[in-house]
Formats: sequence, structure tokens, C-alpha cells
Amino acid sequence: MEFLLYLILGGFAGTLAGLFGVGGGMIIVPVLVYSFSAQGIAPEVLTHMAVGTSLATIVFTSINSIRAHHLKGAVRWPLFLWMAIGILLGSVLGALTASTISGPWLQRIIGVFAICVAIQMAFDLRPRAAQAIPGRSGLGGAGVVIGWASAIFGIGGGSLTVPFLVWRSVPMQQAVATSAACGLPIAVAGALSFIWTGWAQAGLPDWSVGYVYLPALIGIAATSMLFAGFGARLAHRLSQQLLKRLFALLLVGVGINFLT
Repeated sequence: MEFLLYLILGGFAGTLAGLFGVGGGMIIVPVLVYSFSAQGIAPEVLTHMAVGTSLATIVFTSINSIRAHHLKGAVRWPLFLWMAIGILLGSVLGALTASTISGPWLQRIIGVFAICVAIQMAFDLRPRAAQAIPGRSGLGGAGVVIGWASAIFGIGGGSLTVPFLVWRSVPMQQAVATSAACGLPIAVAGALSFIWTGWAQAGLPDWSVGYVYLPALIGIAATSMLFAGFGARLAHRLSQQLLKRLFALLLVGVGINFLT
């Protein structure tokens, strides 16, 4: 039954990611927190496990996304290269930062972020192109910040990378595609760092590798990759405005729950 739950969660997260263009981490982390809590996993480690496991699943889901965007020629690989250097460093720093935060406080931080994303989606807030594309150091510095925050929240960074690139005058389609590519180094560096920081941590359940819970990783990765395409097709048949507002309400509920 536990593994079935993860298969369902993966399908749900993949569908939502395809529908809204928001990485599944925004859904995976809260549901894993609730699931791990119901399983009786220690409160001191369950939030860190949810974040670490979410990042590990993104390793698999991002590969399909990168391939699809690359075939369309939409990924700005030179931008990705210099951002990825900063992202790798930032993701490690983010995991180290998360390891110093208690489980309850980490939940509150994630709750605030979920509410911020909800506001952005509900009101369709987007930055206007106002700046030129920065140089190598600027891209690397942005990558550090994006990687750091993404590792703390357990996300692929799309809600941070896309606005940054659009603000820097990158066309939306290319910004989304390049952001998808940036999700892979975020996930790899973040997941490995959570494995390292959680190694031999007291209170971890069986089948854990550091802060990554293998049954959840396998179940979520298996179905999220399949259902992302379904979500993308469904997006063309339903009202995007209504769906985004409903999803925003869901995120607000999650955020308030995490804050209380």
C-alpha cells in the first residue's frame, strides 16, 4: 500500500507538472511530509527526507523534459553552462543550509515559499524583459542563488529560473527550456548532498540512503515520467486560468498548514 501511494503521487505530480509547467517538487514535498508523518517517521528527519527524495526524483523526470526541449532547439546551452557551474555550488550550499534547520522550521520556510508561488500563479505575475543577458559571472552568481534556494525547497528551480531569464530578455519558450535543463544539475547536486548530510543520521527508516527514501524515489520516478506527457496534452483542453487558480488554492492550503 505504501508503494502504491508513491506510484499515485508520481502520477499526480507528473500530471500537474505537465499542466502548469511547475516542477513536481511543489507537490511531492508536501505529500511526502504527510506520508512520512503517517508512517511514524521521526519529525526531526521527515521534512529533510521529503526534500532530499523530491530532488532525487527530479533527476529522472528532468531528463525527459530536457530531451523534448532540446529536440525543439529551445535550450540556450551557453547560458545553461555558466548557470550550471553556479547551480552545482549553490545546490550543495542549500543542502548544507537545510541540514542546519530543524524539521519544523524547514516546513515553515517551505510553507512561505508555497504561498509565494501560489500568489504568482493566481495573478499570473511575470517580470518584464528589462535587462540584457548577463556575462559569465552574472549567470554563475544567479545559478548559485537559484541552486541554493531550490535545494532547500526540494524543487527543480523553474519558479526561480524562468522569471530570472525572462527578466534578462530571454524569450519565454527558451527560458522554460533552459530552466528545464538547469533542473538536472540542481537535482543531482542537491540529492547527492542530502544523501551525504543524512548519512548515518539517527531516526531514518529502512531503505533510506541518507535523506533519500528509495521506495518513494522508485515509485514517484516511475509514474511521474509517464504522466507528465498526459498533463501536457490535457493542458490544451482545459482552461489554464481556472486550473492555475485552483492549483494556487491548493498551494495556499499547503502553505498555511505548514505554517501552523
